Amino acid sequence: MPLRECVIGQWGLIPSFAKEAKVAFSTFNARFEELTDKASYRVPWLRGQRCIIPAWSFDEPNWETGRNVWWRFTRKDEAPWSLAGLWNTWIDRATGEIHESYTMLTVNADSHPLMRRMHKPDPKYGPDEQDKRSVVAIESADIDRWLTGTPEDVRSLVAPPSMDVIEGAPATKKLA
Repeated sequence: MPLRECVIGQWGLIPSFAKEAKVAFSTFNARFEELTDKASYRVPWLRGQRCIIPAWSFDEPNWETGRNVWWRFTRKDEAPWSLAGLWNTWIDRATGEIHESYTMLTVNADSHPLMRRMHKPDPKYGPDEQDKRSVVAIESADIDRWLTGTPEDVRSLVAPPSMDVIEGAPATKKLA
């Protein structure tokens, strides 16, 4: 089994070309479809700097009522999520301070029965043209492959959570 390390990092990947630890643009989430196109994510992706972001739940906004209602998503088996991410280490050239950071991968969820209901619709696009997004959940049996496989090898793991695994409800309601 490959060596695993638990590192506490800053959510919001600091790209290697950043001049300071504070990034001027959002790097909290990375669209899987754009990893090789975006300078912030290209090098970590190609170097295999993939990580697992553990989470008991994750929340997403639902706008079906015309206002934001936060929904919470957990696993039906009550295990924690293993969310797909990319990591980077950035060193401040002036101080030598090391900054560990990460981004969470997202994937199109237009055809997912539950996740396609999340996020505010973009008024520029029709109902069938929305780009609904979801986190990428890596199942326990696939973690080693996710962490050590080639970019081509892990592509098949990139998908929204299976309906067999996910449950969600407004965050004000307790999930079963």
